[in-house]
Amino acid sequence: MTWFVMLAASGVFVSVAPVSLHKINTVTGVPNFAAPWTYSLLMSFCGACMAMIITWREDPSDRRQRRIRLVWAVHAAIIAALWGTFLMADVSTERIYDLDTYYANTPWMREHIVLYLLAYLASTLVAVWMIWTWISEVSRRSLKTGLVCLMVGYAFGIGFDVAKLVAIGARWSGTNWDTLSVDIAPPFAILGASLVGLGFLIPVAVPFLETWPRDQVTYWVLSPLERRIRRTTPALTRARVRRWDPLDLRLLERRQRVLDGVIALAPSFDHSLYERAYQAASIRHKDTKARGLAGAIALRAALIDYSHGTSRAAGDQPPQIGPEITDHIVSISWALLHPRTVSSIRQKVTSVESVTAHA
Repeated sequence: MTWFVMLAASGVFVSVAPVSLHKINTVTGVPNFAAPWTYSLLMSFCGACMAMIITWREDPSDRRQRRIRLVWAVHAAIIAALWGTFLMADVSTERIYDLDTYYANTPWMREHIVLYLLAYLASTLVAVWMIWTWISEVSRRSLKTGLVCLMVGYAFGIGFDVAKLVAIGARWSGTNWDTLSVDIAPPFAILGASLVGLGFLIPVAVPFLETWPRDQVTYWVLSPLERRIRRTTPALTRARVRRWDPLDLRLLERRQRVLDGVIALAPSFDHSLYERAYQAASIRHKDTKARGLAGAIALRAALIDYSHGTSRAAGDQPPQIGPEITDHIVSISWALLHPRTVSSIRQKVTSVESVTAHA
């Protein structure tokens, strides 16, 4: 939904430029064809914004889906009415800057202009009401910031709409206040649309920027362990996740691949080796790093034993690998990126074993 809001906003920005308005009219060969085109994009933007607010505000349910469908149906009907009134209007003179006031007294074009302005105002007021009654319940900072931007942006949008309506009302009364429509309203529209677009972007972009770097690092760090497990246990089923799939999906697949491999190594896993390595590592390193180093040593030995078909399982108790490994797979894989440290701890464990054996 966010991408559609951004796409509609971009379409409105591109279309309202005077050069674009003239180009649209020239390409279509219809004077002022850019009017219903731009107003339709504006209504699509309003509908997408309202649907997005409903999606954010309400939990998934049939009621939410019905409300979103109603929003799209209403805005689609408005767009259809805009094209219908434009087709019945006589707008043979191209007006780029002052179309709204120039045709304010023209049959059907008058209705066309008033329809889009009132529809825009109503859609904006409903969106403001939904945000106003909901914002006090929002605790997530990025979402609240986005909602504040939306409120301010909609306020500018209301200013744009009021300036246009006052200028048109002045035309109806025989007065020329076109400067409200031509000079004052457009900056309000640009500021409003920019803030509304920013308001929808912040709640999506901020969490992404908070999690993406961490997930990317985790995905990269898990690579050594995943690569070793894949070489040793190639028969394990692998999910069909492609390189261009979303990062969170690829990270989930890599984590699952590692955990499945760890479970498969359980019969070859030497728990006593892990404990001895952990004791040796914890002398100089903090707990998380010590567990990563111990896990790297024990899993590397388990991978070798697994490839040779060696099993350490005994009795009727099924072999298991506990959370000391499964909860520290990132630390273990990180340790594999530092083979000298792992080898140093392994040598200490070997030296202690040798001394103990000769004692």
